[in-house]
Amino acid sequence: MRKFLAMILCVSMMATALVGCGSSTEPAADDGAAVEGAIGLSVSTQNNPFFVTLVEGAEAAAEAAGVSLTVVDAGDDVTKQVSDVEDLLSKNISVLIINPVDSDAVAGVVQSAMEAGVKVIAVDRVVNGVDVDCTIASDNVMGAELATQYIIDTLGEGVKVAELQGIPGASAAIDRGTGFHNIADDKLEVVASQTANFDRTEGMSVMENMLQANGDIQAVFAANDEMALGAVEAIAGAGKEVMVVGFDATDDAVAAIKEGRMAATIAQQPYMIGEAAVQNAVKLLAGEEIEANIPVEVALVTAETVE
Repeated sequence: MRKFLAMILCVSMMATALVGCGSSTEPAADDGAAVEGAIGLSVSTQNNPFFVTLVEGAEAAAEAAGVSLTVVDAGDDVTKQVSDVEDLLSKNISVLIINPVDSDAVAGVVQSAMEAGVKVIAVDRVVNGVDVDCTIASDNVMGAELATQYIIDTLGEGVKVAELQGIPGASAAIDRGTGFHNIADDKLEVVASQTANFDRTEGMSVMENMLQANGDIQAVFAANDEMALGAVEAIAGAGKEVMVVGFDATDDAVAAIKEGRMAATIAQQPYMIGEAAVQNAVKLLAGEEIEANIPVEVALVTAETVE
């Protein structure tokens, strides 16, 4: 009998141990299994507050999700960006987030990434000719239309206006130019239009040349705030009063609007763009479906609405 009871006790202890071992995995299942795979983010430049903020949003989302994120900066050089992406692919990333320097020029390396099984999310700018998994961007056409209409609402139709264009080939530059001309070509007199490559120093230099050639310019639409702020400096140096409207609502631009040096800008949400990119990348890592296009709202910022 003692041997029989000992055997029952032993079996009971073994069963308890097995149940204990089984229950230890339950919390992990309830909490959801951690996603596997690394994410790479290729950004056009971090020499621009907009993209610095975008990267900050991406990094915060990656930390919150507990995923690996590698960020590379192309420095507005498409050749470097292609090389950067190739390097990320060699490190076996599972999702590529790309902010193209040139929407056409990156198509080849993005297509190669997708053929290798890497998921791709484009942010702020599209990748032309490639059906990426998702594009997250502001409505740049609508934003430029809002900016141009503000010039008309403030100064009236027929005024002489200049345009500072972004980097040729960048989809954001193309879309913002389209939005500007959708309104300006019919209702304003466009006396000058030239690229300043989204750069503040170039914006200042180009604006100086424009003012020398067209001293009666009344307003400027700049396709980003860096160029707009450069234009503001050139206009101040020339001792003129010209309305300047930018795009991005960077901290420097918002401060310039509060100080009365700049008239308006278009507010995007770069932090949200970066954050949404990583959040959706995590969904792709988990095998989930995501939307092909995720728009992020824009809004006109003026002295009346800046707060």
